[in-house]
Amino acid sequence: MVTGGLKPAGCAQAQQAPPATEVYLAQIHAGEAPPVGAGINISSDPDYDNQPSFLPDGSAVLFTSRRDGKQTDIYRYDIATRKLTQLTHTPESEYSPTVTPDGKTFSVIRVEADNTQRLWRFDLDGSNPRLVLENVKPVGYHAWIDHTHLALFVLGSPAALQIADTTTGNADVVETGIGRSNLIRPGRNTVSYMTTGAARQVKEWDPKTRTAVALFPPLESSQDAVWAPDGALWMASGTKVFRHAVGDPEWSTVAQLGPLDQIKSVTRLAVSPDGKWLAFVAEPASAK
Repeated sequence: MVTGGLKPAGCAQAQQAPPATEVYLAQIHAGEAPPVGAGINISSDPDYDNQPSFLPDGSAVLFTSRRDGKQTDIYRYDIATRKLTQLTHTPESEYSPTVTPDGKTFSVIRVEADNTQRLWRFDLDGSNPRLVLENVKPVGYHAWIDHTHLALFVLGSPAALQIADTTTGNADVVETGIGRSNLIRPGRNTVSYMTTGAARQVKEWDPKTRTAVALFPPLESSQDAVWAPDGALWMASGTKVFRHAVGDPEWSTVAQLGPLDQIKSVTRLAVSPDGKWLAFVAEPASAK
């Protein structure tokens, strides 16, 4: 996503080129060693590729890609056929593709012609763009709680977690001073997020009670996370992935990602709903 002067770390910006990152895909082998296989580069592009997410059935990965040197579009990688398809073909930039709860569309953060960042949705083939929330902006990241409610990272000083209702078009502030990784916790349908500042915490907000509780401190020096189907939170540091379940005393190592001679600086992670695949973003080792 593009954020202008409110740009948090790791986001693209209209005035400067986004980092040269790639999207990789690795198979997860639960209970085996190593638990995560070697990653393959599924974006294969020298420019910016980022923000992977899986289709609900785990058959494909959606991601953001900047291939014309001007703006970003959404691409789809089908795992079985290894086919890469460009879904959006617009003059605007689209970021953070996420399949909506109805399974018929995907939503994005769209940077409009005047640099306004709002939430839009497309049909799964990339057609029929339409605005989701007219008055909520500038939106940086999003996660669907259910068919009509979303958890939003809304840019500001500081950034805020807001809960939006698509039926009313309104959003309420839950907490300020948060990081960019707002997620839906599997099996609980609660919202997890990370607070910023000296005493960082992974927190969980319950839509039913509209209250938040602290779970545990996030991995030091890391800001991107994903919940695995087994209920543990995964985060990366360098080229290693770590896990922490609620009740664990500390973070433990899940896997060393690789090939080591090809990647460095792993950031965003996505795990397929069936727990069979890990998509991750990293800088190529050759990048300056």
